[in-house]
Amino acid sequence: MLETSARLLKLLSLLQTPRDWSGADLAERLDVDIRTVRRDIEKLRNLGYPVHAVAGAAGYRLGAGAQLPPLLLDDDEAIAVAMGLRTAAGGTIAGIEESSLRALAKLEQVLPSRLRHRVSALESATVALPAGGPVVDPETLTAIAAAIRDRHRLRFDYRTHTGDSSRRTAEPHKLVHTGRRWYLIAWDVDRDDWRTYRVDRLTPKIPTGPRFTPREAPATDLASFVSQAISSAPYHYRARVTLHASAERAAERIAPTVGAIEAVDEHSCILHTGANSLDEIAFYLGVFGFDFRVEEPPELVERIREISVRLDRATR
Repeated sequence: MLETSARLLKLLSLLQTPRDWSGADLAERLDVDIRTVRRDIEKLRNLGYPVHAVAGAAGYRLGAGAQLPPLLLDDDEAIAVAMGLRTAAGGTIAGIEESSLRALAKLEQVLPSRLRHRVSALESATVALPAGGPVVDPETLTAIAAAIRDRHRLRFDYRTHTGDSSRRTAEPHKLVHTGRRWYLIAWDVDRDDWRTYRVDRLTPKIPTGPRFTPREAPATDLASFVSQAISSAPYHYRARVTLHASAERAAERIAPTVGAIEAVDEHSCILHTGANSLDEIAFYLGVFGFDFRVEEPPELVERIREISVRLDRATR
């Protein structure tokens, strides 16, 4: 049986997981009886931790308190947090680098030596390429997230890829991160349709608008919805191409920002992509490394024929 202080730390660690705990479950995990669990819960409350009783379930849940409680992590969780902070230091959110490094320094200071060695090994063996491209203001992200959570309409100025600006009013649904950029999926009130916005081109206006009733999502797979919206919808030419490769193999070479991949069977998939130039689409199809068949548009079929004749002449 754990000593009282060790048992309280173990109890606090269990309560920090996002679930409700019954007294019986806690007693089993701590190897004590339910009366001891109740006494330990009271001790945590006396120390300032808001342990709430779950109504009708005879259970417990750790609520949000006035102070940040000590965060108890197991070995794998500690390493995941350390590497996540290291990655965030070179990420796509403006101004978060210094905060991430400060938090990482605090974490590494309290890590036991065995974990410091594992984290150091990962860091020394890893080289990060700069993400490149525009970064997002963290206040913009939190303002959008709050509007999504509270179901408030969002008013914002939006700059298109051509540099034109306009005022938009939208019902925000989800934020999507592609690894390089952040996108907002929202119902555009004035255009009466779903739209995808690049967050780095968006400036929220305060206060937010009135509350709204959430609509049914535009797609079951929101990641694919965004991929198709940003890789084909904004462009003059939209192409649908059958690739003679599985969707998994195609996804290894084709980024979501280049095209949306739709599985057909274990040997083929459909690529939805777009560009303002037929030559650009033809070039990418040629270097992906897969056999393919252009389904549409017919102009792309003709353009690839012309390019293939020119390449054939160049190799004679």
